Amino acid sequence: MKMKHPLVGFLLMAGVQACMTMGAYAQTYPAKPIRVIVPFLPGGTPDIQIRMLADKLTPRMGQQFVIDNRAGASGNIALEFVARAPADGYTLIIGTVGNWTVNPHLFKLSYDVLRDFAPIIHVATAPAVLVVHPSMPVRSVKDLIVLARRRPGELNFGSSGVGGFGHICAELFTSMTKARMTHVPYKGVAIAMTELIGGHIQLLFNSVVPTMPHVQTGRVRALATTGAARVQAMADIPTVAEAGVPGYENSTWSIIAAPARAPQAIVDRLNAELNAVLEMPDIRERMVAAGAAVTGGTPGHAAGVLKSDLAKYGKLVAEAGIKAAGSGP
Repeated sequence: MKMKHPLVGFLLMAGVQACMTMGAYAQTYPAKPIRVIVPFLPGGTPDIQIRMLADKLTPRMGQQFVIDNRAGASGNIALEFVARAPADGYTLIIGTVGNWTVNPHLFKLSYDVLRDFAPIIHVATAPAVLVVHPSMPVRSVKDLIVLARRRPGELNFGSSGVGGFGHICAELFTSMTKARMTHVPYKGVAIAMTELIGGHIQLLFNSVVPTMPHVQTGRVRALATTGAARVQAMADIPTVAEAGVPGYENSTWSIIAAPARAPQAIVDRLNAELNAVLEMPDIRERMVAAGAAVTGGTPGHAAGVLKSDLAKYGKLVAEAGIKAAGSGP
């Protein structure tokens, strides 16, 4: 029998040993608390999501999930930190559409979202709600389009900053309706909402949960939501597509990731645990109440969403001429 070259045997043995080491590492993981970085201040949608998931993951995995809010620079500080963190499964990040797929087209970054991260799971999607000041003489999306076309550039819409979810929703709306409006970026969406309530701007695209109380009290008027389907918590409000802009759809989403080169066994373990938590009825109910829809799925699905939306928003940023200057944190 012809003998294999000694080098082949060595490489085979090294591969077997590596697999055994990785398997043993996965069996002992986690051996200490896991830190999850949030690129926003406490209270935002991804912060709320990861905290409810962490409450379930901690007893399931036997280690605490520590939430670390690192806001600033449109989320770039947090992503850079995680990109440079040890790829051992003990530092994770939850980011949104803006962090993962808009910022790379607006800023010169020291990291690459496709190269430097290992997506674990696509957590959920959530639309925005389009609201106007109650003094506005509009009761529908069609009314708004007519008014904006009649007064080009005179209507002001606020956002949390250049490239933020609300800004992108508005830019997509104006590009599809040819209704030219003026963007007013703020250093946070809470400030933008205060300005809208005060009548200093005329409209805003904002997340459902923090907006609902203002709709219910009449401080703002809801015209439509931005997703593909109506939001259960606001079932009487049509989607933008239903209300007169066929084909319009824009939702934010959250993806949890580890630094690139994290052991695949660890990524798979976290993915399995997160999928199990996302299937829990109380988690699904809380997500729905927050205006979100659970997605879940494989790491490959999360990576696919990230890659496709990176191209999608790159095209929108280019076509709309969006620049980073004036962006809020």
